Amino acid sequence: MAKKTITVERIGSPIRQTKKQRATLVGLGLKKARQQRELEDTPAVRGMVNSIPHLARIVE
Repeated sequence: MAKKTITVERIGSPIRQTKKQRATLVGLGLKKARQQRELEDTPAVRGMVNSIPHLARIVE
């Protein structure tokens, strides 16, 4: 059975953000502007994206 995945895109800059928010971006693997990553669709990943909606979003 194939695992479900979601595409996450970085939409904002971590400049002047808290260390926790910058660490969340790194944890998602988003290091460059407009970078997209395909990640496994888990509650943990969705929670990370939802905690920084001004920096990352889920691409439909």
